[in-house]
Amino acid sequence: DQNYVFIYYWDVCLDNPRVSAKWPCHGRCPWPDADLRDPVKKYMDSLGQTGEKLLQLIELGINVPEGSLTHTTKDGFHTTNDINGKDEGGRGIGSHTDYGLLVIAAADDVGALFVRPPYKDESVANWERSAAGMKEDSDGWVFIHPAENVFTFLGDIMQYMTNSVLLSTLHKVGLNTKERFAFAYFHEPSFQTVINPLPGYEAGQSPEEGIHYGKHFTNMFMRNYPERITTHRLVDEGRYKLLDTEALRTMTG
Repeated sequence: DQNYVFIYYWDVCLDNPRVSAKWPCHGRCPWPDADLRDPVKKYMDSLGQTGEKLLQLIELGINVPEGSLTHTTKDGFHTTNDINGKDEGGRGIGSHTDYGLLVIAAADDVGALFVRPPYKDESVANWERSAAGMKEDSDGWVFIHPAENVFTFLGDIMQYMTNSVLLSTLHKVGLNTKERFAFAYFHEPSFQTVINPLPGYEAGQSPEEGIHYGKHFTNMFMRNYPERITTHRLVDEGRYKLLDTEALRTMTG
């Protein structure tokens, strides 16, 4: 991939009990300065409210009880990607689906996004088998022209909860001849939540025991960045094993 990406993970103070207990993926976000931190946090808070409203509308649209989705996002592990695509042409971000529940993405007017709907019997289940690079060079990709106020993706968790009635969006980003900026906010469940299929959408989908969001998120990070020092620390310091303890699974979805 040929992009510059700054990822704003959940910002947790070092004296927080989760940090002291060495929970995976918990710690301070390395903000360059307050001039970036403060407006980004404010924007994320605003998008968080939008995310909750969108989940409420989805609940209505698929006819599930109120709160079926929104109760999973209490204490949500929301993150944001700030993406800069250079003016070089070629591949920017390879084909993939997004790992979480809901993505709210805003971009400038430099078009670069492509999506690919499933064809015939094709299926994607990124939590079981990586979707990275899937159908990268196949036919069927649709260029998305930039449009104001159109910026929502569904993620893998939404697909699992609805038994693929609502599909995670397979997409990729090309590099344009102009520099491009995009901002992708991930509206996510609580790190501790064990996600289960929604009422009326249970069909024995795998895994039958549900998806622990914290472990799912950590697995996605380790899969994407296998050689990073952070990945090695998760294993070497025993942090990854904590994901199977009761303390990190106190909420159920």
